[in-house]
Amino acid sequence: MVARITTPASLQKALNYHEKKVQNESAHCIGGNGFLLGVHQMNFYDKLQVFEYRNKLNERATTKTLHVSLNFSNAEKYDDAFLMQIAGEYMLRIGFGNQPYLVYHHHDAGHPHIHILSTTIREDGTRINTHNMGRNQSEIARKFLEEKYHLVKAENKNEKTHSIVPLNVEKVTYGISETKRGIANVLHGVLGTYNYTSLPELNAVLKQFNVVADRGSKDGFIYSKNGLFYRVLDANGNMIGVPVKASSIAGNPTLLNLEKRFEKNKQLRDTCKGKLAAKIDKALSDAPKSFAELTASLLKENVQVIVRQNAEGRLYGITFVDNQHCSVFNGSEIGRQYSVSALSKLMNTDHEKAAHSSGTYHPDRQDIEPGRLVEFNGLSVLAGLIKPEEAFNPTPYGLKKKKRKRKR
Repeated sequence: MVARITTPASLQKALNYHEKKVQNESAHCIGGNGFLLGVHQMNFYDKLQVFEYRNKLNERATTKTLHVSLNFSNAEKYDDAFLMQIAGEYMLRIGFGNQPYLVYHHHDAGHPHIHILSTTIREDGTRINTHNMGRNQSEIARKFLEEKYHLVKAENKNEKTHSIVPLNVEKVTYGISETKRGIANVLHGVLGTYNYTSLPELNAVLKQFNVVADRGSKDGFIYSKNGLFYRVLDANGNMIGVPVKASSIAGNPTLLNLEKRFEKNKQLRDTCKGKLAAKIDKALSDAPKSFAELTASLLKENVQVIVRQNAEGRLYGITFVDNQHCSVFNGSEIGRQYSVSALSKLMNTDHEKAAHSSGTYHPDRQDIEPGRLVEFNGLSVLAGLIKPEEAFNPTPYGLKKKKRKRKR
C-alpha cells in the first residue's frame, strides 16, 4: 500500500473534485465519519457545511484541509466495506480518528485506490499539526496495516511500470471523455514515478503508452503562452483524437508544474544514471554490430532505445528509457562514451547507414522502411518542398496592399 498526503488550499475545491467524479460515475463515496446523516443522504452543500462549520472555529490557521490517497496493488481487489475499514484505521493512527472525513473510491486509474478528505481543525478549535505527517505517522500506520491485513508492501512493490496500461487508441473515437480519462490514467502512473528533466525526456516515456505532451508550433499562440496539450498517438506515432488541455486534467500537469518536477528530479539523477550505465555496458560487452542489435539486447533489460535522426537520415542523438528503474537519459548525459557518435564508432556503424538499417530510430515513427522518405507529423519532406500552395512568400498577409478597383 502506498499513502500520499497533501494539504489543498481550498477544501471546497477538493470536495467539488470528488463530487464531480461521483456525478461522472468514475467514483463513489463509500462512507464517512462525523456526519449526522449517511453519505448517500447528503448533497454537496450538506457535506461542505459540516467542514466549513469546523473550519470557522479557527480563523488563524492557514492549512485546514487534509487529503489522503491510499493506493493498492493491481493484484488486490477489495470491496467497499474492507476499504472503509482500512481508511478508518489509517485515520485513527495518524490522529484523525475523531475528525469528520469522507472516503471516495475512484475507478479511473490503472490501480485500486481511495481518497480521504478531512479537516485539520479539532472540535475545540485547535489545529492538528501536519508537519512531516507523511514521513512519521503515515509511515507507521501504513506498515502496521500492511502487516495486519497482509497488503502488498510498498518496499516490495516492483510493478511501477506494469500498472501503467497503454492507452487504447480505438476508444478515442467515442469522444473526449474516454480520451481524457485514458490520458489521465497514463499521467498518473508516469509523472510521479519516472525521473525526467525535460519535456522531450518525458515524451520519450509517454510515447510508450500512446500519449504525448504537445506545446504546438513554436510560432503558435499556445507555445507563446506556455500552454500545453496532451494528445493520443496511433500505432504509427501520429497524433489523433481531441487534444486535452493540461489544466483540465486531474493533478494539473501543466508546463509550469512540470518544470518544477524537472528541477526536483535533477537532484535525484546520479543513482538512476549509474544503474542505466551498468545495463548499457552489459549490452556493449556482447559486441553488438548495429543499433538494432544494441536495441534488442537492451530491450531484454527493460530499456527502450530511441535514436533521433534528421531529415537527411543522419543520427544526431540517442535516448535511453529505463523502465525498470523508471528513468530516462540522453546518451551524452550518461557519459561521452554513450553518445550516438561514440556508439557508432564503437560498432563501426556509419551514421547514415544506421538510420536506414532499422525502423526504431525515428523520433516519432517506428515503422520506417529502408529507402522510405522521412516524415514529420505525417508530411513527407519531399511533398513539403514541391507543394505549390506552401511556397515561401516573403510578404506577410497583413502587409499586402489591397487591389484598387478600376473606375468605369
